[in-house]
Formats: sequence, C-alpha cells, structure tokens
Amino acid sequence: MAFKRRKRTKKCKLCSMKTKYIDYKDLTLLSDYVNEKGKIMPKRINGNCSKHQRVLRQAIHRARHVMLLPYTND
Repeated sequence: MAFKRRKRTKKCKLCSMKTKYIDYKDLTLLSDYVNEKGKIMPKRINGNCSKHQRVLRQAIHRARHVMLLPYTND
C-alpha cells in the first residue's frame, strides 16, 4: 500500500497582510502574481483566497488598460 501525500493548503498572503484594497499602480505586488508570459496565475498556484483573487484580477486588468503592465511578454 502506497503512502498518500497530504496536500498542504496554501495561505493567502494578502489575508495575512490584512489587505483590503490592491492598488493597480503597485507594480511590485502585481508582478508577483503574473507569470513570465504575462498571464495571471491561478489561485490554486499562488494560494490566494477567492476574494483577493478577484480584487487582484481587477487590479491587473486596470494596470494593463493604463499600460503599466503588458498584456503579453514575448
């Protein structure tokens, strides 16, 4: 009988920092949640809760619209 690994649940960094609003101009924070191709990382990889993932997505879309973040990195 093989051993099954327990999946470690990731904690939301934004909840631990007690973040209520994510500013679209904070590029250092937003770039942590975007992969090398410019796509938004899913919450199962970065460990965000649903609430903060929605706010993060909205901030990244706003930053892209204002041309602070690229849509794609080639």
